[in-house]
Amino acid sequence: MNSALHRTLAAAVAAALCATAGLALAQAPQPYPTKAVTMIVPFPPAGGADSLARILAVHLGNSWKQTVLVENRPGAAGHIGASYVARSAPDGYTLMMSSTASLTKENASQFAPVALVSASPYVVTVNPRLGVKNIRELGAKAKAEPGKLTFGSSGEGSASHLTVELFKQVADVEMMHVPYKGTGQAVNDLLAGTIDVMFAPGQTVMPHVKSGKLVALAVTSAKRAKATPELPTIADSGVPGYAAVGWFGLLAPAATPKAVIAKLGADVSRTLDDPAVERTMLEAGAEPAEGTPEQFGRFIQEELTKWGELEQAMARKAGAKPR
Repeated sequence: MNSALHRTLAAAVAAALCATAGLALAQAPQPYPTKAVTMIVPFPPAGGADSLARILAVHLGNSWKQTVLVENRPGAAGHIGASYVARSAPDGYTLMMSSTASLTKENASQFAPVALVSASPYVVTVNPRLGVKNIRELGAKAKAEPGKLTFGSSGEGSASHLTVELFKQVADVEMMHVPYKGTGQAVNDLLAGTIDVMFAPGQTVMPHVKSGKLVALAVTSAKRAKATPELPTIADSGVPGYAAVGWFGLLAPAATPKAVIAKLGADVSRTLDDPAVERTMLEAGAEPAEGTPEQFGRFIQEELTKWGELEQAMARKAGAKPR
């Protein structure tokens, strides 16, 4: 082979190698995220999911050096926003801050669990005009006037609804349910005295408790809450056997790549471990959670089973089919 031909072939091979390397580089996955991320809250502003989404958005945005937008898409007890996220591109750029209401056994398979953000007890809160100062007095008043006391929730099937239904079952009392389109609206009516009672996320009611506009009676968990250690549990206040928490967690569309889910889960976990974030959440009345996406997935299934059994019991009592 003459030298000229050799040089020509060598050049051709080099060009082909460069082209192949360039193509491989172009096709290599880019680090996540490379653009703005949208966090959908399927409830109105001022609720528990909304406040936690905004805390996370600030810190994740600073960590990623990208904008994290919080967008409220309320309606149908969280299912309008949930449907929107389920139909979104599974690329990690549209996420949902979910709670008990927006995730059911019917739609759970449409989402990939990312991270449990908070699994905090709810706070039993009343309007001061009700004149009760503890759970025993609330139970006695409910028994004396069956169905007269009203409790608000963020909608049918929400944690603020089901935690009260569990209380009614365990304490053997009757109260009237008044569903709202979001926790914020229900709290406004609780402040106004339109409704009497709420089992609500601490971050939505504790500021009003601290200002004296509402009275906190107890927490719904099995043990005292780190965020509100001054409050007894319902079980310790005369209703043994009662325990429940309200949870909030981050979800992505089901087909989101596992590598993106793992990156998201690790970043959220790191954010929740930040002392500044923990302090902000505790001051708001919410306790940071921990765990992997896989652990969050198992937690979701346990919660769906627990609340599904309660809803079936409620339906049997009412003579109707569960949702």
